Amino acid sequence: MARLGLGEGWTCGFANDFDPVKAGAYRANFPDADEHFRQGDVWKLTPADLPGRADLAWASSPCQDFSLAGARAGLAGGRSGAFFGFWRLIEGLDAEGRAPRTIVIENVVGLLTSHGGHDLIALAKALADQGYSFGALEIDAARFLPQSRARVFVIATREPAPAHLTGPSPFHTRAVQTAAQALPPALAARWIWWRTPQPPARNADLAALLEPDDAVAWHGPERSQRWLSLMAPLHRARLEALRGRGERAVGAVFRRTRSENGERAQRAEARFDGLAGCLRTPRGGSSRQAIVVVEKGQVRTRLLTPREAARLMGLPESYALPKAATSALHLTGDGVAVPVVRWLARELLEPLLAGAPARAEARPSRAVAGSR
Repeated sequence: MARLGLGEGWTCGFANDFDPVKAGAYRANFPDADEHFRQGDVWKLTPADLPGRADLAWASSPCQDFSLAGARAGLAGGRSGAFFGFWRLIEGLDAEGRAPRTIVIENVVGLLTSHGGHDLIALAKALADQGYSFGALEIDAARFLPQSRARVFVIATREPAPAHLTGPSPFHTRAVQTAAQALPPALAARWIWWRTPQPPARNADLAALLEPDDAVAWHGPERSQRWLSLMAPLHRARLEALRGRGERAVGAVFRRTRSENGERAQRAEARFDGLAGCLRTPRGGSSRQAIVVVEKGQVRTRLLTPREAARLMGLPESYALPKAATSALHLTGDGVAVPVVRWLARELLEPLLAGAPARAEARPSRAVAGSR
């Protein structure tokens, strides 16, 4: 999804993923995959496996250890620890004079606060030790797509940041500002406040991305009632108010585990603000989202389809999804929103690389090395 977001102006020199489902999807959607894609553990790769010198290295390590919904193992976790497998490659490339000019590290917002901020400090130190300066943006995909999906993008460069790319940004959220202020002085000196404009207003809501009513399978009355019975009073009251109006309303419903009176209870939460909740992996501890339609006093529910989930990530209709619904939902729930990457590339990455003097070994057609 990062490659799709970067667009046709970029070429991919190397890509890596451990997950066989994601590997299969990559091969199915990129005819040149056999030339540069390597499935397997990033720790088993060596710098010799990576060709040339990339303008950009993109790292999206597994997010479970940073997620607010997870156990918060941080960079010590076996999965998010994959970042250091990626970083070992960057260090090796640097020793050969082939370190990438720019690096993007994408992860959940929990990266900013994991282990009281010490994980971000560890990441910042790794970047600084290799001569990179860096800054972060917290971007919610809801600015581009009808899905609430906040992610952190750490953008690092070895070359001086052009003055026109530094300054205010709507994505310098309170969490980003707090994290930056907590860095030790030596690392704070390398912090860059990346400047970005406001993105254009989103022009589609959840209903616009859904399949026609007659093209999907709806829950029977009993199953719909089970979903409704899990709603907290506030959410149920909101739904009943919509039922009383008689107009058509489309919302998303997702189950969460809440603490109530000292006990953990499963609750269904509905939103009718034109957004889906954040897509998650079916095996990541969160259930598959449901769609609820209130119309003419009636309430119907059904599960979100894989193709609808793909649309919520900005994937084109031509994108080949895994045949199994669980696999397709795992793929979409663990990805990065395509329009967010495209906007970030257009507004920051491409001007940054164009404004910095390219070394002789850097090719005009920028190459991206990815690892997950």
